[in-house]
Amino acid sequence: MYRRLIAPGALAAAALLLAIPASAADFAPGASGIGDPYYPTYGNGGYDVSHYDLRLKYQPKTDLLEGTATIVAESTQDLSRFDLDFGLTASEVRVNGKKAAFAKSGVQELAVTPAAGLPKGTPFTVVVKYAGKPSEVKLWGFTSPQRTSDGAVFANEPESAAWWFPSNDHPLDKATYDVSVSVPDGTQAISNGTLQSQSSKLGWTRFNWRSSHPQATYLATLAIGKFDITTDTTSDGLPVINAYSKDLGANEGAAKASVERTTEVAEWLESVYGKYPFEALGGYVPNVPSSFALETQTRPFYSPKQFANGSNVSVVVHELAHQWYGDSVSVRGWKDIWINEGFARYSQWLWSEKEGEGTARELSDYTYAQHPADDAFWTVKPGDPGAENQFDAAVYDRGAMAIQALRDAVGDKKFFKILKGWPAAHAYGNATVSDFVSYAEKVSGKPLASLFDTWLFQPTRPAVASALRTAGVPEQPKSWKSIAATNGIHGEH
Repeated sequence: MYRRLIAPGALAAAALLLAIPASAADFAPGASGIGDPYYPTYGNGGYDVSHYDLRLKYQPKTDLLEGTATIVAESTQDLSRFDLDFGLTASEVRVNGKKAAFAKSGVQELAVTPAAGLPKGTPFTVVVKYAGKPSEVKLWGFTSPQRTSDGAVFANEPESAAWWFPSNDHPLDKATYDVSVSVPDGTQAISNGTLQSQSSKLGWTRFNWRSSHPQATYLATLAIGKFDITTDTTSDGLPVINAYSKDLGANEGAAKASVERTTEVAEWLESVYGKYPFEALGGYVPNVPSSFALETQTRPFYSPKQFANGSNVSVVVHELAHQWYGDSVSVRGWKDIWINEGFARYSQWLWSEKEGEGTARELSDYTYAQHPADDAFWTVKPGDPGAENQFDAAVYDRGAMAIQALRDAVGDKKFFKILKGWPAAHAYGNATVSDFVSYAEKVSGKPLASLFDTWLFQPTRPAVASALRTAGVPEQPKSWKSIAATNGIHGEH
């Protein structure tokens, strides 16, 4: 576009012009969605985040959250404007230290226009100052945070982050985190990773948490309240932090009897999936009315109702298995949810097998027998279930049956090599269902596309040759009820 300005003989001027960046006309806004067909407006295009620094203050009595978020990112195109996913009210936005224009658009978009365009490949920082009462904010017709008698909890899937910090809210853009939270003295703030420091001043206590490995936005969590906290270290020296609301009532004992086995479960999972991928572990049980659990990175969230019928280590197995399948290796798109949920459910079956309460084979056969051919269960395709069925029981149970079918096809030696090798091959990244199929074929040396197509993508009940399955309804495994109690584990979102 500069050629028309170059007159014959003006070579020196031409050289100067060549050194000048393209004009603003060459810059374009980043997309208002990252490209996920299930959730077209989730995440954003035009940049990639490497780190979130969140400095927050929360008053439980009023639900007022005040924050300053500093986002470290890099442009992936010549960027004139970009969006952040955010539901609270921003009061100021700066890009590279300079004030930027900003405006709300759509359901959760905060459109930011920097003072100058950002050429592709430019590192930049965004500082957003904001405030609001999260429990009063509705996005997509609902509110995600749960208020408690002494605080609030931010944990949900796939929507959670927009209620407490601005972000590129999709698993495809993972980042590290520093979360610093100031709360009234006597109240605690629990988040992901390790507690770096804690200090008190003028009636407020600040907790500084750090997640040093890439983490998806929906896996970031914050719980504010009054907790009983237990600490320990693993044999490898990793800190273990568990937290329980002080008012769990009759569920307290069962919750502690379950979550306090976190280290034991993680050590067993290491024998199946390889070295634990993060810098800390633990779990927390706040006094919330919900009934779901969630694999928030390094510190899973458990609703008290998970323990209403007594201890349930199976749910701990499920959420900790996600640290490998879902957290370290995350979905590329939400249609790849089977990589998370099928393997977490199968981990519960393997735990049952280890405990002598029913083998994975027996659990697969029993599950199959519960669903006749005309059951709608078989119409859900775990490999691409649709947003409306993302957390359907079929994604978990039929998804786990697919994994058992893989085990049958390749034999235990190659099967467990696949289970352990996959998290290492894609550590801290993202992957698709087809990536897993290709990996399983490579390791096993067998063509498996047809097997996975039958179990993950066909809306019909697969025909099977198992002697157990053709001999009538098999006996219910001992572990069945405890595993069934975790059905709908991520169903409230």
